[in-house]
Amino acid sequence: MFIETEPTPNPQTLKFLPGRTVMEVGTRDFATPEEAEASPLAEAMFDLGDVTGVFFGSDFVSVTAAPGTDWTLLKPDILGLLLDHFTAQMPLFRQGSAAGFSVPLEDAGVDDPADADIVAQIRELIDTRVRPAVANDGGDIVYRGFDKGKVYLRMQGACAGCPSSSATLKNGIEQLLRHYVPEVTEVRAV
Repeated sequence: MFIETEPTPNPQTLKFLPGRTVMEVGTRDFATPEEAEASPLAEAMFDLGDVTGVFFGSDFVSVTAAPGTDWTLLKPDILGLLLDHFTAQMPLFRQGSAAGFSVPLEDAGVDDPADADIVAQIRELIDTRVRPAVANDGGDIVYRGFDKGKVYLRMQGACAGCPSSSATLKNGIEQLLRHYVPEVTEVRAV
């Protein structure tokens, strides 16, 4: 098995491509060791000590390291964990865990039903134009709500904490949404 590695715009994050499906549906972001307890693979990565985030995409795993971490030392350990995991065909999540969701339901925003058409347009643009581009960079973006012209989005994986994420939101996503959906006045990260 060969696992490709790609840099991301976030210098603290590397994208690992195992050449097979990682998540059948959705994505999963682990920002703490406690969250990673749902997945033996994510937990093992956090146990390495220098890992501060793990993100499972459809066909990749993004790993974020603490500032100052030497990737030349950490990368072989992560590759070993991935190789062992996928070669042994181990489960990605522990039984009984909330495995495949990308956003906890209690965090989901409630949109005004009067804005249903606008929200549908925004979600369609995010799903078809924004998410594929963000996934190429080792992350994901999740719709969180629309209120009085403002769109709320959550960055995950390599995109969370990336130095260029603000520029991506303002210069890329906001311009795209404002162009196609005139009711959008601003995009904010949550």
